[in-house]
Amino acid sequence: MVDTSLYAAFLVTALALCVTPGPDMMFIVAMGGRGGPTAGVLAACGVACAMLVHSAAAALGLSALFAALPVLYHVLRWAGAGYLLYLAVKAFRDRSLPGAEGAEDAEGAPAGPGLRRAFWQGAVTNLLNPKVILFNIAFLPQFVDPGLGHVPEQLLVLGLTIVTMGFVVDSSVGLLSGKLSALLRRSRRVARGLDVFSGTVFTALALRLATSPQ
Repeated sequence: MVDTSLYAAFLVTALALCVTPGPDMMFIVAMGGRGGPTAGVLAACGVACAMLVHSAAAALGLSALFAALPVLYHVLRWAGAGYLLYLAVKAFRDRSLPGAEGAEDAEGAPAGPGLRRAFWQGAVTNLLNPKVILFNIAFLPQFVDPGLGHVPEQLLVLGLTIVTMGFVVDSSVGLLSGKLSALLRRSRRVARGLDVFSGTVFTALALRLATSPQ
């Protein structure tokens, strides 16, 4: 279904992109820092699920429709920036004590709705980033061979590949950052510092999304 030489080149390029720190990875680090290892992994899972949606949209040609309507880019850009600022405010205002209302379970991982929020926040943040849609338009078609036919299927294979690679890398990052934060959060001062760090990351990502050109 795909050209083997193009696919090999795609694997190398996709791996380089996945291990390079970017907005999604920084978001997952911040989520792991705030909620622990399980929250970090679930945030990565949310990002991966959102990437699946983007890949399906690219395969169906919906991403091209997005590119033809620039107003959608700006609507999503401001919505995404606003959502990140909302998360930043929540992080800055968090005054919960380590091991208190963070709803930790017996293994020190956050429990209950906090984990569901980690997943959905990862998914929504990625879905509201129009640059991910533009990335699929610009990047994936470079590794498609129209002569083989089945172009949507080729795009879907490429999309599934980079989503899988990204999830493996991002979930590992989320797990490691969460485990480190679980150790550090035994100190109230360090716990507060982690919340400030997370809020700063969310704010920086919001500003980056709001000020970056199309």
